Amino acid sequence: MGKKKIIQKSEEELIKEREDVEAAMKKENKVAPSGKIREGRIYISSSYNNTIITLTDAQGNVLTWSSAGSIGFKGSKKATPFAASKVAEAIAQTMQKGGIEKIAVFVRGIGGGRESAIRSFAAKGFEISSITDLTPVPHDGPRQPKVRRV
Repeated sequence: MGKKKIIQKSEEELIKEREDVEAAMKKENKVAPSGKIREGRIYISSSYNNTIITLTDAQGNVLTWSSAGSIGFKGSKKATPFAASKVAEAIAQTMQKGGIEKIAVFVRGIGGGRESAIRSFAAKGFEISSITDLTPVPHDGPRQPKVRRV
């Protein structure tokens, strides 16, 4: 089948991304004396085509995000649980650099990457305070068509 191709970021891109995240975290948090955010929110949007994970602070301001497509997966491989776990690992790495220890997880969608992403965060040692499912559920739907008369 061949090797999986995962995009490797250059050292300059990694340094720039880390500086951006640290600047955002220092700017937003004026309560903690060390300048680090201790709590965060993780939004997992999992569809049949892709998995997108967003990291925000407690107020909902976006700190960073990543998706299976941005990591390097293409086509139907983006929707796999393996791709979702790799996205979660990338976000977890950023969270460890930023000092986030406690997270609340919000899941939306019905794709295959839901559970594997949550398991990846738990395996990295983050304290998960809550898991909330925000998947929209239709409760009545559109009006039924009239009965066909022949």
